[in-house]
Amino acid sequence: MSDQRLEVLGALAAEIAARRVVAPDQSYTARLLAKGVEACAKKLGEEAVEAALAAMTPDRKRLAAESADLLYHLLVLLEARDVPLSDVMAELASRQGVSGLAEKAARPKD
Repeated sequence: MSDQRLEVLGALAAEIAARRVVAPDQSYTARLLAKGVEACAKKLGEEAVEAALAAMTPDRKRLAAESADLLYHLLVLLEARDVPLSDVMAELASRQGVSGLAEKAARPKD
């Protein structure tokens, strides 16, 4: 993946953060953020289901569109919880070169 595509994700996160101060009647993002973490989490779940359902169809364009919606709503939820995208990227970076099975085994048990 090119750095330019990652920059798009960072720019979107910055735009979402900037919408925090916009009136909810002026911005869909501001409206979501104003509804709070629970509403943002619910919307993320809905989008995840839509992406999963799209994955089961042969329509690659639909899956790409639903995945874009999912990423957007994940960024909104992160903003609602004050978790910067850089924290997520750092977590991903810390997992590079580690077996997925080993990483899961090292997680604390709930």
